Amino acid sequence: MTDMFSAPPAGWESLERFSFGDSPALADELLDLVLRGIKTGTCWAVSDGEQTYPGKLNIVCDGRDQPRAITRTVSLDRICFCDVGDDFARREGEGDRSLAYWRQEHERYFTRLGQFNTTMELWCEVFELMFVFPLRQP
Repeated sequence: MTDMFSAPPAGWESLERFSFGDSPALADELLDLVLRGIKTGTCWAVSDGEQTYPGKLNIVCDGRDQPRAITRTVSLDRICFCDVGDDFARREGEGDRSLAYWRQEHERYFTRLGQFNTTMELWCEVFELMFVFPLRQP
């Protein structure tokens, strides 16, 4: 694990930005898990493209599209939904952090996006928190 930055790196404004989930409420919920050090993994459908690579810095935005954190990709693996294991489910940090919960919620999520299939391939990213932006008042 790398030490966190004491300030955002030079040129941080040009880093790619994203929010977790598919709604402002889910973005805020998952961001909170990242900021508390509980969520250190995420995934998306391979059909959505290879969106990161080890070493890449990204800006995580909240549900209002405000930068809240910078993460660094530690690893990226292509894994079939049905082959995701306990360790990665725990890294996702959601619910009781069990594989059963992960499967239930991710099946619901990918179904909502019209992508779910038990044999669908996922990009499974492990990341580390590098910097937290001070919360700006709305």
